[in-house]
Amino acid sequence: MLGQIAFGSVLMVVSVLVAGMAVWALETVFARCAPWLMRAPHRPKLILLVVASSIAVLAMLTASVWLWAATFHLLGVFASFEEAMYFTLVTFTTLGYGDVLMPQNWRILGGMAAANGLLYFGLMTAFMVEALRHVRVRQIEFTKG
Repeated sequence: MLGQIAFGSVLMVVSVLVAGMAVWALETVFARCAPWLMRAPHRPKLILLVVASSIAVLAMLTASVWLWAATFHLLGVFASFEEAMYFTLVTFTTLGYGDVLMPQNWRILGGMAAANGLLYFGLMTAFMVEALRHVRVRQIEFTKG
């Protein structure tokens, strides 16, 4: 039990570190594009920002799901990689269909994957809102100044 919690915690930290590095890279790109983002017209650029942020969030989420699914597959928890991927997606999104279940001796690790998914969705929502808010506030300040 403690081994699964420790291992799951390491996977969560790796997952969040990957997301953190991706957000850092995106922040760098947004900073370099700041002069262009501040100039009118603003609305199309805000739409582009939302689309770019959404695609980045999907990429980060996909990377994390692949990490967990590969781990489940390498540990031999599921018979196939497809089954491991399906379980991870259903768990990460807290959909919880229940048609594919973790073996009883691995279920704590499954709960850790669900916790990682919840954390991820919260972090990524905050990232998208903050990116849009930051650019919009700077656009308004640029227009006034």
